[in-house]
This record gives sequence, C-alpha cells and structure tokens, in this order.
Amino acid sequence: MDFIEGLPTSNGKQVIFVVVDRLSKAAHFMHLAHPYTASSVAQTFMDNVFKLHGFPDSITCDRDPVFISNFWQDLMAFQGVQLQLSTSYHPQTDGQSEVVNRCLETYLRCMCTDSPQQWASWLPLAEWWYNTTFHTAIQATPYEIVYGQPPPAYLPYLLGESKVQLVDRSLAKREEMLKVLKIHLRRAQERMKQLADKHRSDRQFSEGDLVYVKLHSYRQNSVAARGNEKLAPKYFGPFSVVAKIGAVAYKIQLPTHAKIHNVFHVSQLKKHVGEAVVSTTLPSLGNAENFTKEPELILDRMTVKRRGRAVTKVLVKWKHHLVEDATWEFFYDLCHKFPSFHP
Repeated sequence: MDFIEGLPTSNGKQVIFVVVDRLSKAAHFMHLAHPYTASSVAQTFMDNVFKLHGFPDSITCDRDPVFISNFWQDLMAFQGVQLQLSTSYHPQTDGQSEVVNRCLETYLRCMCTDSPQQWASWLPLAEWWYNTTFHTAIQATPYEIVYGQPPPAYLPYLLGESKVQLVDRSLAKREEMLKVLKIHLRRAQERMKQLADKHRSDRQFSEGDLVYVKLHSYRQNSVAARGNEKLAPKYFGPFSVVAKIGAVAYKIQLPTHAKIHNVFHVSQLKKHVGEAVVSTTLPSLGNAENFTKEPELILDRMTVKRRGRAVTKVLVKWKHHLVEDATWEFFYDLCHKFPSFHP
C-alpha cells in the first residue's frame, strides 16, 4: 500500500491510494480527498479491495501516519493481518508499490499532460491498462492470474469508423495515447534499471561487527537538532550488530538514551574498517518531555461507575496523534497527571 501525493485537484480529489497484490501484481487505484484519515482510508479499502479479494495475510507499507495509527493497527490485528512496516529512509522495502506508483504516474502524465486537472477521470482506464499488461515477472497479465482467463480482446480503432463525432474523437485520442504510453514506459523502465544497478552493492554483516549508522537529524525528530546540520556528521557510531532481521535489515545496539528504532536497512549502515575508532555519539535529547503524550483536546465525555462511585471519563485527542488514536481516560487522573492542561 502507498499514497501518491502532490497531484492537482481533480473532481475534488488530490491523492491516489495504491494497493498492489504481491502474488498476481494486480493493482487497484483509488482517489482520495484531503484531509483523509485512517478511518476514511479503511472505508475506501473496504469499498474497493476487500469486497473483491477479502483481507490479505500481510500488508507491506511505509510509516505513513495512517498506517502506524492505533486505529489501523488494531483494525488489521483483529482481522489477522500482519503489518510489515518499512525501515527509515528505505522506500525499497515496499518497492512493489513504489514501482507501480512510477508506472501509474507515467500513465497519467501521458494521458493528461495537456489537462492535468482531468487525471481522476482517467484513473479507471489506467487501472485497466495496468492490470491487462503483460508482466515479465509472472509471465502473464495480472488479469489472467486473478480471473483465470485472458482479458477481453482489445479492438484497435481506425479513424473515421464511427459516425458520431464525439466517439470518433475519443477513441482516436485513446489510440494516440496508447502509442505514446508504450514508448514512454519502455524508456522509463530501461532508465530506472540502469540508474538502480549503478548504485547497488552487496553488503553483509555478522553478529558483533561494528557499523556506523546513517541518520538525518534534521528530518528525524527523535534525534536532537543542532545548529550546523549541513556540516554535521552523517554517520554515528560505531555500534555493534546484535542480530540480522530478515534478508536486508539489522538490529543495532544503540545507546540507552537513543529514541530511535534500532533496526536499520543495510543501505543505512557502513562497516567499521581498521583499528582506529572515530566515535560520533548520538546527540542526547535535552527535553525528553517532547516525546511524551500530551492531551490536546477533549472530544467527548461520559459518566461511568468506578469503585461504586460515579466518575467522568473523557475521550482525549493527543498532540501529534490522529483523531482515530483518541483514548478514553478518567478525567480526575488526566487533570492530576497534566495539571497545566485546561480542557
């Protein structure tokens, strides 16, 4: 799963929600409007994907606020779906959807270059073209894998066959775009493969190896910010490798004061070479309270019985969290824990 952002407004929509099946390579493209929430994304998934295929065994996605929200994780956990979140700064983890995103963007770029505000109208046709295109990885079209039969025959249109001017113009435009699409897609695939192969290298670490970790402190809130980010070191460490997680991720022994996840993709690690150790410690957080939950707003309240007495419970919206992550708390305990909070 992934989102395509930064699109011009088309029919009130600004975002494309992309879902790809790892086995059949079949994809569904759904448009969304800002602001979208975890509940609205879940409803869109139910309306377009679940009704056709049911819930999957696992979902691979990035760490978008929707996918790491308590609402989304609880919903998938109760349906028996395993969430596989990508590691930081490594979009290749969900590379399947990233590749489909590029393919879809190329489709839409060719379809509506002259009128980009019309991309929402072309989205169903782009999905059909993608799912009926031959994939070299599965040696078939996604349509054949899902439905067990080849897609309906495509009938090319010859200019002037229809007596209706609008039909003639629309089908002729479709034929023209098909030719352009094939040229652009072939060119894009060859270019992306050449660029990716240039920067790939085989890295392997063993348990106990010393490695340096690449971090972007100006983008990672859990690393203390400093005044000279441009000249600050990119790598921190060395730290010891604790274990190998999967095929391309490693668990690192970070300092106790570190507030970041200790599993990194191999591309974010560099092996320590030689005996001399150039130590670059992680900057400690001066104010750890920035990462504790703080109440922002009370959304609802109710009266419940607690130890034989009527007490008030409130639905709390926490700072830097989605509305779907709001939790019920006892009002007295909330005021006692956060005396500066005035609901």
